[in-house]
Amino acid sequence: MGDRHEKGPVTRKRRTTVSGAGGAGLKQANGNKNEYVCDATEAIHNGKLREPKAAESPSTSRKEKGKHECIYDRFSCHSVQESLFSSASGYSNYRGILNWCVVMLVLSNARLFLENLIKYGILVDPIQVVSLFLKDPYSWPAPCLVIASNVFIMAALYTERRLSVGTFSEGFGAFIHAANLCTILCFPVVMVLAASSMTPVGAVFALGVYTVLFLKLYSYSDVNKWCREMRQAKARTMSRSQSCPTVQRSNGAAVHAQVSYPSNLTHRDLYYFVFAPTLCYELNFPRSPRIRKRFLLRRLFEMLFFIQLLVGLIQQWMVPTIQNSMKPFQDMDFSRMIERLLKLAVPNHLIWLIFFYWFFHSSMNFVAELMQFGDREFYRDWWNSETVTYFWANWNIPVHKWCLRHFYKPMLKRGVRKWTAQIAVFFLSAFFHEYLVSVPLKMFRLWAFMGMMAQIPLAWFVGRFLRGNYGNAAVWISLIIGQPIAVLMYVHDYYVLHFQESSAGDPGHT
Repeated sequence: MGDRHEKGPVTRKRRTTVSGAGGAGLKQANGNKNEYVCDATEAIHNGKLREPKAAESPSTSRKEKGKHECIYDRFSCHSVQESLFSSASGYSNYRGILNWCVVMLVLSNARLFLENLIKYGILVDPIQVVSLFLKDPYSWPAPCLVIASNVFIMAALYTERRLSVGTFSEGFGAFIHAANLCTILCFPVVMVLAASSMTPVGAVFALGVYTVLFLKLYSYSDVNKWCREMRQAKARTMSRSQSCPTVQRSNGAAVHAQVSYPSNLTHRDLYYFVFAPTLCYELNFPRSPRIRKRFLLRRLFEMLFFIQLLVGLIQQWMVPTIQNSMKPFQDMDFSRMIERLLKLAVPNHLIWLIFFYWFFHSSMNFVAELMQFGDREFYRDWWNSETVTYFWANWNIPVHKWCLRHFYKPMLKRGVRKWTAQIAVFFLSAFFHEYLVSVPLKMFRLWAFMGMMAQIPLAWFVGRFLRGNYGNAAVWISLIIGQPIAVLMYVHDYYVLHFQESSAGDPGHT
C-alpha cells in the first residue's frame, strides 16, 4: 500500500493508432463507414485497441489531438446534405425516371392501340389517301391551283425589275405589290369555294402553298426596297459601291459568288428563294459546301416512314374516336364529352409531335440539304418552354423570323407599343390559322381564330403567376388539351353541316 502511494497514481498508456495487420482490417476499399466501425469495435474487444486515457497529460501536442479527432471522424457516417428530389441538392440526372416515363407511355398506348385493333379491325387504307386529294382522277384542281401560282411569282419579279431601273415609281410599285399579294390570298379562296371537285385536304395543301408564297413575296419586295434605299443613300454620299463579286474557296470547293442589287433580280435567284426552306429573303443565303448523300437519304427515309405512320395513326386511331364523339356532342352530355376529349387528346398530340418531326426536321432538312441551304435552325428547344410566348417564338423559327423582321420590328419603329405589337402578331397568326381551316372546310366558325387569340390571356397568366416547371407544365397542358377541342369543334360542325342535314333532307331516311 505504501509503495503505491509513493509511486503516485498509475497512468495508462496512450491509445495508439492501429497499424500493421490490425490497421489493415480498418481500412476498407469501398469507404463504408459502418463496416469500419464494426472492425474497430472488434479490434477493441480483441485487445488490439486500448481504451483512451481518462485524463491526458497537459503536454499532449496538437498533433496528437488531431489524431484523436481523426479517428472519431472516421467512425461518423452522416454529413449535411439534401435529398435528391430537393431542388437545393443540385441533382439533375433523372435519366432513369425519364426512361420509365417513356416505357409507361409506350405500354399504355400499346394497350390502347391493341384495344382499337380488336374493336375496329384494321382500318388503314392507302387507296383512301388518294381520294382525300382527288375526287375525280381526271380532275386535279389543287395541283392546277399550285401551278397557277407562277403567275404571281413572275408579277413580283418583273415589278422589281421595273423599280430597279426607275420605270415604276416607288408608290406605283408598292401598289402593284399590294395588289399582287392580295390576289394571292383571295384567288385560291374563290377557286376552292367555286370548285366542287376540290377536296378539303387538297384545298389545305393549295392554300398552304399560297400562304407560304404570300409571306415569301412580301419579304422579297421588302428586302429589294431596302436595297434601293441603300443604293440611293450611297449615291447621295457619292460613296463607291462595295458590291464587286468575289469567289472564295472552302474545303477545296468554290463558294457561290456574292450577289449585289440589282443583279439578284433573276429567275434563278427568285425560284431558289421560293423553294428554299425559309420565309425571309436575302441576296446571299448561307450555303453549305456540298450535298451529304447519307444525310439526304436518312432524311428521305424518315419522310417516307413518318408520313405513312401519320396516315396509319389517323385512320386507325383518330378517326374512330372522332366518329364516336359526335353523339355526346349532339346530346350535350358533358361527362361523355370530356371523356371523348381526353381520349382524343393522346392520339392527337402524338400525331402532332410526329408531324412536327416529319415537317420541321426531316422534310425541311431534306430540302435544305438538296439546295445546299446553310441555315438549318428550323426550331429551337420549345419543349422547355416556361412561357407561352417562348413556345410560339421557338417552335416555328421560319415564321418567327418573318414576323420579327417584317411585322413586329417595323411596328416598333413606327412608335407602336411593344404589347400592342405582340397582340398584332397573334392576330395575324390567328387569321392565317382560320384561313387554312375554314376555307378548305367551306364553313366559317372562327374556332381556330379564337383559339389563337385565347393564347394572349393564357400567355399573360402563365408569365405572371407560373414559373419554372409549373409554367412548362401549363404550356404542355395547353398543347395537349387545346388542339383536340378545336378538332372536335370543327368536326362536329362539319358533320352537322354536311351529313346530318343531308340525312334529314333525304325522304327515304328513317
